[in-house]
Amino acid sequence: MTPTRDGSPDESLGRFSRAADTASTEVIRTYSTSFGLATRLLGERHRQHVRNIYAMVRIADEVVDGVAAQAGLDAAAQSEALASYVAETHRAMRAGYSTDLVLHAFARTARECGIGEDLTQPFFDSMGADIAAEADFTPYDAAAHARYVYGSAEVVGLMCLQVFLRGERRTAHERETLTHGARQLGAAFQNVNFLRDLADDTDRLQRGYLGGSERVTDADRDEWVRTIRMQLTDARRSIPLLPKDARAAVRSALALFDALTTRIAKTPSAVLYEKRVRVPDPIKALLTARAVLVTSLERDR
Repeated sequence: MTPTRDGSPDESLGRFSRAADTASTEVIRTYSTSFGLATRLLGERHRQHVRNIYAMVRIADEVVDGVAAQAGLDAAAQSEALASYVAETHRAMRAGYSTDLVLHAFARTARECGIGEDLTQPFFDSMGADIAAEADFTPYDAAAHARYVYGSAEVVGLMCLQVFLRGERRTAHERETLTHGARQLGAAFQNVNFLRDLADDTDRLQRGYLGGSERVTDADRDEWVRTIRMQLTDARRSIPLLPKDARAAVRSALALFDALTTRIAKTPSAVLYEKRVRVPDPIKALLTARAVLVTSLERDR
């Protein structure tokens, strides 16, 4: 390769990688204001890596959650599209390059932070299960729920943990605590979203993530709220072990989902099928400010 008018080959790769990061950031801006806010609280060394993870998983999730179907792809074509995305993700992780901007960004993050196929493949397996579930209503028993949540959410928490801990020294016990906390936080986030999305999951997607029946009762809701609160408590205990420049973001996200859980607990199950529970923006801002303040008063590790 010869240099172009705009610079050397190395500069060209750097420009491409910056464009890839910008593409990933735009995915977050388009799909999740809350997550975008949380990433702004991360230290600069973590921020773009976490955005790159989110963008990769967001696009895969959109393939199975309606975008591909709305574009006219049947289940077989959706499976083919997902398989192509999986193959390109793993090829990019090995090569450190992709013509797909989002996957190029993710591959750079994966290689720098030690994210391997042991984390990405379970995620893609859960996404594939969503395509298989589309024909008829599919109830998830406890084992199926655990498998799905591990792949769709817990491994994403573990990917983020790989970002936070690169270059950090932790004891084996501390890493075990952090790993458990990351998995519990991911599981709590997913279970809250299952309760928030009952109508869409049940009526449009024909999925019963929270049990064997097509309708979640108030008693079911209460049981899931207890589970989520235990998961959030476990996750909260691990936060002080994180690098300080990751704690405010994690605290803020946890606080938001804790507030969502409280609102869900007060909402009749029948109403959960009619509207998506949300936390008002002023309360989000308060929770974020509190997370920043608490973290600022802590010592660095």
